[in-house]
Amino acid sequence: MMQKPLRSVLYVPAANEKALAKVPSLACDAVIIDLEDAVHPDARDDARETLRKAAKTWGDSGKTIAVRINPLNSEWGTEDLMAALAIRPHAIVLPKVETPSEVLGLAEAFNEFDLPQPPSIWAMIETPRGVLNAPVIAELGRRHSARLGAFIAGTNDLMKETGVRSIDAMMPWLMHIVLSARAGGLSVFDGVHNDFRDEAGFEAACQAARDRGFDGKTLIHPAQIETANRVFSPNEEEIADAQATIAAFALPENIEKGVVQINGRMVERLHLAQAEALLVRIKHS
Repeated sequence: MMQKPLRSVLYVPAANEKALAKVPSLACDAVIIDLEDAVHPDARDDARETLRKAAKTWGDSGKTIAVRINPLNSEWGTEDLMAALAIRPHAIVLPKVETPSEVLGLAEAFNEFDLPQPPSIWAMIETPRGVLNAPVIAELGRRHSARLGAFIAGTNDLMKETGVRSIDAMMPWLMHIVLSARAGGLSVFDGVHNDFRDEAGFEAACQAARDRGFDGKTLIHPAQIETANRVFSPNEEEIADAQATIAAFALPENIEKGVVQINGRMVERLHLAQAEALLVRIKHS
């Protein structure tokens, strides 16, 4: 079964009881309940308990639930992981991943719990070392036991760590993250757009991220959900083109052809595979 596309991935602070209560009604494809940056160190015990209580009210919302924990080697990591696993999330988000050993360490930690199905691991690539090591980290995606399922580009932290002042200046790094993710068979999500009131800028950022090959975008506010869902979904022209490609190759005279002509364009069977995948993606959206 194909995994549901994750176009919109919304961060929700674990300490915000009102925000947690809204999780089932949100139109995003996934939420990341944040026990890391969004929670003050002195409030982490309360945030874990708030998360446990809120999760009991959610039921099956149909969306992917992930929890971002602090690194396991921090003073909060183990407690975060226990609280996260207690709500049976689909994924654990691991921040500031720089080496494969950090992913493997988390995957091994799952073995200490009686889990019918261990969650996936989403690795945040948000430091210079993480970017440089992205290809070797992504290779874990080929190992089922490593549980690695996705990369998230941590653009804010990358800016802080490097002094780079714009997303455009980070383009080579972002494409490196995307390429590494694809080599490892991983999903890959773009970083956040900080000004949720900047609707035009956010839409442009989503379109740029889609053009770069990202599957979806991480969000900081519910107001961004509709735009992300729309931009990361195929538009009418793309759907019509996919349908035309499939129909052309289905013609009796084209069944054994590797290349056909559609409206003056030469279309290969690799484009047929892309067209079929696009229609399947729509079906599962």
